[in-house]
Amino acid sequence: MAISIRQSMRVEVSRRFFVAAGGLALAGCATDVGPAASSQSADFQIFDLWPGDPPGGDGVTAVETVVERSKDPSRPDRAVTHVRKPTLKVFKPAKPDGSAVLILPGGAYQRVVLDKEGDETARRMAQSGVTAAVLVYRLPGDGWAAGIDAPLQDAMRAMRLIRSGKVAPGVSPTRCGVLGFSAGGHLAANLAFRTGMASYPVVDLADSVSPRPDFAALIYPAYLDGKGAPTEAVGSTIMPNFLAMAQKGAQPMFLVHAADDPSVPVANTLRLAEVLKAAGTPVETHIFETGGHGFGIANAGDKPARAWPDLFLAWGRARGIFG
Repeated sequence: MAISIRQSMRVEVSRRFFVAAGGLALAGCATDVGPAASSQSADFQIFDLWPGDPPGGDGVTAVETVVERSKDPSRPDRAVTHVRKPTLKVFKPAKPDGSAVLILPGGAYQRVVLDKEGDETARRMAQSGVTAAVLVYRLPGDGWAAGIDAPLQDAMRAMRLIRSGKVAPGVSPTRCGVLGFSAGGHLAANLAFRTGMASYPVVDLADSVSPRPDFAALIYPAYLDGKGAPTEAVGSTIMPNFLAMAQKGAQPMFLVHAADDPSVPVANTLRLAEVLKAAGTPVETHIFETGGHGFGIANAGDKPARAWPDLFLAWGRARGIFG
């Protein structure tokens, strides 16, 4: 079944939440309105990423659509294609510890997985006091002027909204990181290694803060060596080689992969860990014997790979990131 993401959000909101109007402002900057909150509850809020249309959208005609891929009503598995209006779904803990993580689901840059790598992970983080924001980002094959960097524009904007306090007041600006899966892991690496670039015109005061994450967690990350991305998604674009970029060092990183991954070579994660260590970057790496690809949390079943969120949280606590 396919429906538009806006329709999907309205259905979800009408079932569980009340509609909120207006936006949030930077402290002391009441004239800067900020993004509009689409819905809110004690559970989560959905924010439009951009106050108007995203940059570089002239000529983009793709229709945003959500597809339900699961046949089990108790375990939804939605994916959105042709994203036109990027959003941030912010999960606020009952007892926030001041940290935040931007979650970038995968989908081979052809779709954005909403449940198993998005909401499921965000709820797990929020249960442990971490403010979690799931980004539904634009896809490079839809004709955006920035091409392969359109998702990076969205990730940079999302990190700035989080760090500035616009979508999650009370977050420490020095404890904001990124967590990405598969293609979202590639996007997380992009955000970690390439945030020195000016990727879009300034929109508001949030864009005055740094988009560089304080830490990065890459879960079965794809295309780290710049190879393997589907041409129908990214065209003939030359992808960045993060294995080479890592030689200059980076922020602390947490890496997860399964040795039996049939889709993404585990060797690239191992190589990234090796290069980061040689550059003096703090890195923790977990390679599980089994798990395949796209296991998220619940899809790992009773395999040891299911433990990665606890390992990630323990790593963050040891570094003083999480409370």
